[in-house]
Amino acid sequence: MRAIFYVLFLSLCALPVFNAEAQEIPKLGMMASLDKDSLLYASGFEMQGESVGRMLGPSLTEAEFQSNVQKIKDAKTKLYVCNVFFPSDLKIAGPEVDEKKVLAYADQVFQRAKKAGVPVIVLGSGGARKLPENYDYQKATKDFTQLARKIGQVAQKHGITVALENLNSTETNFLTTLEEAAGVVKGANHPNFRLNADIYHMMKENEPPQHIVDAGNVIVYVEIAEEENRTLPGVVGEDFRPYFQALKSIGYSGPLFIEGRVNNPEVEIPNAHKFLTQQLQEVYAENK
Repeated sequence: MRAIFYVLFLSLCALPVFNAEAQEIPKLGMMASLDKDSLLYASGFEMQGESVGRMLGPSLTEAEFQSNVQKIKDAKTKLYVCNVFFPSDLKIAGPEVDEKKVLAYADQVFQRAKKAGVPVIVLGSGGARKLPENYDYQKATKDFTQLARKIGQVAQKHGITVALENLNSTETNFLTTLEEAAGVVKGANHPNFRLNADIYHMMKENEPPQHIVDAGNVIVYVEIAEEENRTLPGVVGEDFRPYFQALKSIGYSGPLFIEGRVNNPEVEIPNAHKFLTQQLQEVYAENK
């Protein structure tokens, strides 16, 4: 009997010890055309992103869309997200919004996203949300928040999540900080309308990592690039760790996607994966 207990004791000692402080490191993805799939996969990326227009857009014929679906199925990486949701001539903020058109367009995109197995649509669309000069910003925010809730309701029907992106002021004049975008998401208060914390745009607007902490659990998706020329992480060697520490503090373990300019794909893409992985491991391995 004593021998049996001894064996059990040794077995328990061999079990891995649960670390309550441990957090899963965000998985890495990259916005890139599907023809870069093999290079992304070989570089260590598990996911990638494309654009709504190229993959899912209502302007694509059914045959073109089905061809895209097959390419998505054949890809080694998971097509997790599509961006550039609304074309610039379909206004989603300001005085020219046609709500019926916006929601009908969104419904078509979500239907195709579901069929293609793409769970997340990023709402950046700087042209579509740009306001006329001197337009009432407070009214625009209130109206857009109401529209956001309705977009979330349409997305919910198809099991899709919309992630509102903070853009910088060189790309649009509406919702140019994470703080503002988070306010809209919280005001819309819909589980299928959430937040994309784009660290590149945050840095362009001199936003502190604290704004990630303030946004908290409405963040479901994160994008990144180096600040000066939107290069891939590792080209200049920017230190993103303060932003990663903010993500860790809110328990974020969702995906982290690169969206940046590539000059030398074969060198920069694998280097970016290695560079980000190192900084993430340093941060997420630290004790709280």
